[in-house]
Amino acid sequence: MTKRRLTWHTLLLTVVVTFHLNTAGTDQCMGGSNIFTEIPENSPNGSFVVNLTDFGDPLTSGLQLYLSGPDSHWFYLEGKTIRLNVSTEKTLDREALNPPVLVVTLFCSEDSFPTVEYRVIIQVLNENDHQPRFQEDLLLPQNISELAALHSVVFTTLAEDDDGDSLVYSIDDTSPDAVHFRIDLPNSGRVVLAQPLDFETKRRLEVVIHAMEMSTRERYKCTTTVHINVLDGDDQYPSFLPCRPLGPQNSHVCLSPIYTVNITEGETPEGPLRFQPGDIYAEDGDRDLKAAISYSILAGADGDYFHMDNSTGALTMQREAPSSQLTSTFHLTVMAAQVNDPRKYAVSEVLVRVLAANHHPPRFSLPHHTAFVLESPDTATLLVTYDGQVLSLHAVDPDFPNGVNPNLWYKLVSEGNHSQLFSVTRDGLLLAKPNQLQAQETYLLQVIAQDAESGEVANTTVSVEVLPSDQAVPPDPSELSSSPNMADRVVVVGSLSLAGLFLVTGFSLGIWALRRWQQHQECSKQTALADEKHPNVDN
Repeated sequence: MTKRRLTWHTLLLTVVVTFHLNTAGTDQCMGGSNIFTEIPENSPNGSFVVNLTDFGDPLTSGLQLYLSGPDSHWFYLEGKTIRLNVSTEKTLDREALNPPVLVVTLFCSEDSFPTVEYRVIIQVLNENDHQPRFQEDLLLPQNISELAALHSVVFTTLAEDDDGDSLVYSIDDTSPDAVHFRIDLPNSGRVVLAQPLDFETKRRLEVVIHAMEMSTRERYKCTTTVHINVLDGDDQYPSFLPCRPLGPQNSHVCLSPIYTVNITEGETPEGPLRFQPGDIYAEDGDRDLKAAISYSILAGADGDYFHMDNSTGALTMQREAPSSQLTSTFHLTVMAAQVNDPRKYAVSEVLVRVLAANHHPPRFSLPHHTAFVLESPDTATLLVTYDGQVLSLHAVDPDFPNGVNPNLWYKLVSEGNHSQLFSVTRDGLLLAKPNQLQAQETYLLQVIAQDAESGEVANTTVSVEVLPSDQAVPPDPSELSSSPNMADRVVVVGSLSLAGLFLVTGFSLGIWALRRWQQHQECSKQTALADEKHPNVDN
C-alpha cells in the first residue's frame, strides 16, 4: 500500500512538471528584453532598424507583435523586422527632435498567454546636413571708439551650426582692414583690437570673418563682412587756422599761421583788427566733437594796448597806436585751449605793425602804355615800346624820397587767358610768350602796383600789339609829328656848319624837355589813384 501511494505521487509530479515545461516552451513572448539601437537621420523609407530575434515567428504560430506609443508612426513591422516609415513630406531630421531619441512600445501576445511589453529605444544619429551660419543680429555695423584700448574685445561674432558641430573663427587676412583686428580664441568669436584706430585717418573699416566646422569631414564654413564705424574721441589738440600740415598729407601736426596786420600811428582802429591770412580762429582737432575753444593773450600785450575776446578770438585796440619810431611792431603770443580740457591747447604768433601816416598813394606816370611784341618761336621775351625800347613800368610814391617805394609789388590782373600769355616781374618788366601769339592780335592788360605795407594800389593799362616777325617796331608817333622827314633832316644837317649843328641840337633838346614836362603835367591829372586800402590795413 505504501509502495503504490509513492508511485502515484511520483507519476503526478512528473505530469505537473511535464505540463509546466510544455507550457513554458510554447510561450514565445517570454525571454525577450528592451532593445537599444540607432539609425542615421535622413535615412530613406524602409531602412532597417532592428530584427526581433528573441521572439517566435508570427507567420508560423499564433504570436502577435505590434508597436505603440507617440513615436510609433516612425516605424512599421515587417515580420520580425522593424523598419523606418518616412516619406517626402516626413523626413527623419535629428535637429527637429528634442531629444534626438525615439521610443516605441513593443507588445507581444500569444493565445492563452498574457501579453508581454518591451521598450524599443532608437537613437537618431547626426548627419552633417547643415552648414554654419552667422546670427543676423550680430552682423549690424559695429561702433568702436578710436580711444578703445589695444588688446581689448571690441565686438563678438557668433555662428550657429544646427548639427551642433564645433566651430572655429578666423579673420580673412586679405580683407581691407584685417590688420586692426584678431580673434581672441579660435572657438570664441570674440574680436580683439590689434592696432589703434584713428578717426581722423579712417572712419569706416571693413573686416571679413570666417566660421568653419572643426571636426567634420566636409569642413563647411560661412563668411560674413563686418562694417565698423570709428567714433571720434577727444585725442586731438586745437589748431589755429589756416593750418599748415607738417609731414605727410594726413598728418595731424599743424604749424600755426602768423597773423599780421598793419595799423597807422596815432590812430585807434574801430572794431576787431582784420588780420592776414584770416581772422584769429582755432578749432578742435576732433572735428566731430567740436569742443568749445577759449582764447587768451599769453605775452606781448604791453601797456594794455590790446584786448582779446576769450570766446571769439577777436583782437581789438584799447589805446591809440604809438609812434612808429618808438614801436614799429607788437609781437603777441596767443593761446587757444579747449574749455573742457585746458591741457589741450595751441599757440600762435600775432604781429601788429605800426606804420607811419601815409599821405600819398602810389601812382603811375601814365594811365596807359603801348607795347609791341614780335611773333617768334621763342618761349619768352620782353615787351617793348616805340623805337624798340624795353617797356618798364614804374609807379612813384611821394611819401618816399625820390618817389621810390621799396615795398611796391607789380601784379597782372588776370583776365581771360592773359595770365597764361603774359606776366610781370616784381620790378615792372612785362614778359610775353611769343610762340603762343599770332600776328595782328592785340591784348589789353591791366597792371597794378601795390604797397605791401599800406595796401594802397595804383592802376595802369598796357595795349599790346603782336607784330609779324619781319616788321620793325614803329617809332614814337609823338616825335615823328614834330620832326621833319628824313630827307629834309639830311639836307638840313648837310648844310649846317658844326656850330649850327650844336644850335639845332640844343633847340631840339629844349623842345623835347618842354614836351616831356607837358606830358608829365597831363599824366598827373589823369592818374588813377586807389580809393581803397588793402583789407589788412586798419586806418
